[in-house]
Parts: sequence; structure tokens; C-alpha cells
Amino acid sequence: MESTYPTTTSAITKGTFGISRTTSANRPDMTHDTIVPMSHVDPILDRARRLAGLNTGRKPEVEPTSPFWEFDRDVWGTLAQATPLPLKQRDIERLRGLGDRINLDEVAQVYLPLSRLLNLYVSARRAKHDMTREFFSPLHEIGLEPQEAKRTPFVIGVAGSVAVGKSTTARVLRELLARWPDTPRVELITTDGFLYPNAELDRRRLTGRKGFPESYDRRKLLRFISAVKSGSPEVRAPVYSHHTYDIVPGAEVVVRSPDVLIVEGLNVLQPARPRSDGTLGLSISDYFDFSVYVDARSRDIRQWYISRFLKLKHGAFQDTDSYFHRYSKLDDDEAITLATEIWDSINFPICVRTSSPAGGVPTSCSTNRMTTRSARSSCASSEWSAASRWNFALS
Repeated sequence: MESTYPTTTSAITKGTFGISRTTSANRPDMTHDTIVPMSHVDPILDRARRLAGLNTGRKPEVEPTSPFWEFDRDVWGTLAQATPLPLKQRDIERLRGLGDRINLDEVAQVYLPLSRLLNLYVSARRAKHDMTREFFSPLHEIGLEPQEAKRTPFVIGVAGSVAVGKSTTARVLRELLARWPDTPRVELITTDGFLYPNAELDRRRLTGRKGFPESYDRRKLLRFISAVKSGSPEVRAPVYSHHTYDIVPGAEVVVRSPDVLIVEGLNVLQPARPRSDGTLGLSISDYFDFSVYVDARSRDIRQWYISRFLKLKHGAFQDTDSYFHRYSKLDDDEAITLATEIWDSINFPICVRTSSPAGGVPTSCSTNRMTTRSARSSCASSEWSAASRWNFALS
């Protein structure tokens, strides 16, 4: 398929940026943009004025020492105004998750610029690869050229709580990145496939801990990511079914040397666990070139989870083959009670302790990490809404 994007290549430094989502007091079903002024004066002089008790006339939300730049959605969206959006509304309907609200305007303003930024990161890394080969080229003349180095996939990690919208984020990014001419092959893998089968979880007495780091076959996941990042021509991953709530026996996803691999899951940004001797092993995020953390207020995610549970009760749970078919017999009040108990006892602890990059609710981002902060209305709407602010920092 012919690409809709222009073919351009340029270099970009590493950076960090984030999204902040807010809801309007007058229209709780809509988001609004909050403009955070960016200082163009001497920050040292500003601090001196405050020390002297002078009013600087500004109340910045970001501390002067913070590395972050903060953009409202309209400003961020201007970064891709010259680039046509290659998706149609039918594509968005196909990509969004249950209960997620996302439209073409949001994709154009938020995800299209992000896809372009990621495209530049991929191009910059390829340029570095080519420059490295050029540097070693004189060795070729005397027969000492090192082994041919393979270009390996650019790996993006997408993490976040249950029901926060990370799957939709990952799918939209995959669709947009695949439209750029120099990244046509984009694969998406979810870490659900690396959960232990239910029988193994039961044997390990981890059934009630499903979703926590210990419920995953971490070694298998690390071997998979390592093989992809090492340039293996073909790597296989297990398949998980949300319908049967278990690993599908014999089913596999085959990843064949993509330009970009997106890895989406609850715990993909978790740091490595300490070994018994006090040293640290590898973490999954050690293999990532770029990371995205999708965040929200816990009370909002809780409401979205309950709303999604109700939709599933009246939909997928009605299937007699569904693992959760028993829940379809509950009335709505009973379903809300059960969903609340599941959230409070399982999903919220996962959200707080494991899914965020530092094992807790994040307040900032590290290098090459984007944080999204959602604020979908928990009263009038349970649907997903795109970000209104972005943070970006050079490092």
C-alpha cells in the first residue's frame, strides 16, 4: 500500500514527554486543554525574585528545575498539521477497546505527532547504525571488518493499569507507525501470552495473583525480547485468550524481523528484581528504545473498570464458552459489587504496586519515556478521552 506520509529523514535527540488529561467542569464528558505558560525569562532571576518576596506574575505548574516542557493539546497538535491523517473513522472503530472513546480529531492531535516523533527516533537510530558501519569500513580493505551487524527492531514498551486504555494506545500507534514509508512492518505483542497457564498458576498457588509480576513466565518473556532485539529472523510468542481466561494450547504469534515492535502489558516498565546476592538482573524495559506509560487517577480507572465489567456482563459473558459466563447471571447491582471487590483486591494493588515504572503512582518520567495522564469523566461517561497536555524534555 502506498504511504500517505511524506518521506523525510532527520535526527533527533533523546527526549521525555507526557500527556495530562483533564475534564471540563461544565461538560464532564469532554476534555479541555489547560495552557501552561513556558517561561522565556531567566529562571535564576525568577528564583531570586521569589526569595526577595517579589511576585513574578506567574504560577508555573512545573518547577523551574524540572526538565519538562508542557504543551496544551492544540500546541502539540500543530506539530503534525502538515501531515495528512491516514486513518478513517472505521479504522478508529476497529482499533479502540471496549468502552474507549477516541475519534479522528484526537488521533490527529495526539497520536499523529507522537508517531512522527517515534518515526524520527527510528530514523536516527538507523543513521547511527549506518555511521558505525562507515566508521569500521577501513577495516574491510585489510580483511579485518567485523561481523556484519544486523539492524534490529526498534522496541516500544506500553504499560499501564487494567482499563486505563493502554491497549488502544498501542493499537493506534501500531496503525500510524505502519503508515510511515520507512517503518512499514510494525508488530504488536501483549505480555498476556506470557502469563502462566491457569493450571500452573493453581499449582503455584498464584491464582489470586494473576496479573502480578510473579504470575508471568518472566524468563520466557525475557528470552523472547532478547531474541527480537538480537535480530533473530523469527521469534514465537504464546497466545492468551480473554474469552477462556487462559493460554491457548499450541497457538503462537510469529514475529519476523519487524521495523518496530510494540510490547504492551501491565508490568513491562517494572525494574529488575534483586537477586539473592543483592545484584540486579535484566528487566524487560532494558530492551526498550522508547517507553509509554498510560496513567490516570485511580478513582477514574476504577469507574471505567466497573463500567467495562457491566458491558461485558451484557455482552461477551453471555457466551456459554466464556470463562466468565457465570457472571452473566448476576443482576447489575451484584455485578457492580463484584467488579468493585475485584478492583479493590486485585487490580488496584496491581495498578499501584506493579504497573507503574517505579512500582507506585508516577510523578515524572525518565529518559525516553512518555507518561499519559487520563481524566475520563467517571460520572457522565466511562469512555476514553485523549490527552490535553504533553510534557517533553531533552536529555
